[in-house]
Amino acid sequence: MISQNNSILKTLHFVAVIIIILAGILAAHEVIELILLALFFTIITLHPVLLLEKKKVPYTLAIVIVLSSISLLLLVFAAIIGDSISKFMSDIPLYGERLTEIITRLIASLNDLGMNINENQLLDLIDSKKILNFTTIAVSKLGEILSDYFLIILIMVFMLLEFKNFSLKIDLIEKKFGKSMNHLNEIANNIRHYLSIKTYVSILTGVLIWLSLTIIGVNYAILWGLIAFLLNYIPNIGSLLAAVPTILFALLQLGMGGFIWASVSYLLINMIVGNIVEPKIMGKGLGLSTLVVFVSLIVWGFLLGTVGVFLSVPITIAIKILLEQNKKTRWIAVLLGSTKETKVIEQMYHQ
Repeated sequence: MISQNNSILKTLHFVAVIIIILAGILAAHEVIELILLALFFTIITLHPVLLLEKKKVPYTLAIVIVLSSISLLLLVFAAIIGDSISKFMSDIPLYGERLTEIITRLIASLNDLGMNINENQLLDLIDSKKILNFTTIAVSKLGEILSDYFLIILIMVFMLLEFKNFSLKIDLIEKKFGKSMNHLNEIANNIRHYLSIKTYVSILTGVLIWLSLTIIGVNYAILWGLIAFLLNYIPNIGSLLAAVPTILFALLQLGMGGFIWASVSYLLINMIVGNIVEPKIMGKGLGLSTLVVFVSLIVWGFLLGTVGVFLSVPITIAIKILLEQNKKTRWIAVLLGSTKETKVIEQMYHQ
């Protein structure tokens, strides 16, 4: 009986600790977002920095070259996209009117068939002024992210400079205290593998969407390509979120023909890239079940907002690897694992 009570108390204690940690993350999400972004970008940029160092470039100079190159590319790209965003915002009232006309005709047709649809309520939902206000808010959010970029770069500089000392500390811990720190390398390698592959796949998706929409004749094709590139980082639902507004815009600009061709383009590109190209180059996979990926998207999105949505998979991968290091929490890591990984563990157990 005493043993059972202790087991219940330990479980309650574990749950209480998790709740406190999650509450702390939620309360300090703005700071944590910046640190996580800087950390994951550092993991990615560390590879080209080390490659330059191998070519006899001083480590500090290699950091300056890599970060300066990235910043220059982002500035050029931001200038191109900024022009498209400005023109798109100026045209929003026009497309808002077209959307109103289409909805009005659709409601009239449905009411002729005997349906009783309140036209005013539906038209209020797609009011062009509301669309304009929403876009203004979205652009201001983009401005906030760009303003944080310099702080993120500053944090990355310190993280990259600390890497040398951190490597020495890891070696000292392993030699002096006999504590293996291989799991930290595993976390870094898994995150770099996932984010690198996801970036290549997202670039391919964005470029193909941009080219296909340009051929179809959809305005602001580069803007829709950028949206496809960014939202492709969101697992499971990112492609759908990118497709819906673009296809709707194609309908408003080009009519039913544009709607059909845009829909077919998105369907083919996402099927080929998402179901053939990405699984092939991703190799060993994420090591997470599909349900865990989707739930992590919701949980980290709630705790960390937009950053949590984009980094939900890397964060969950890191947590899973950490859980595997302790015998008491290894069972949680098994629950988070993919079906393929579970079968491998089961085969090892029976052997």
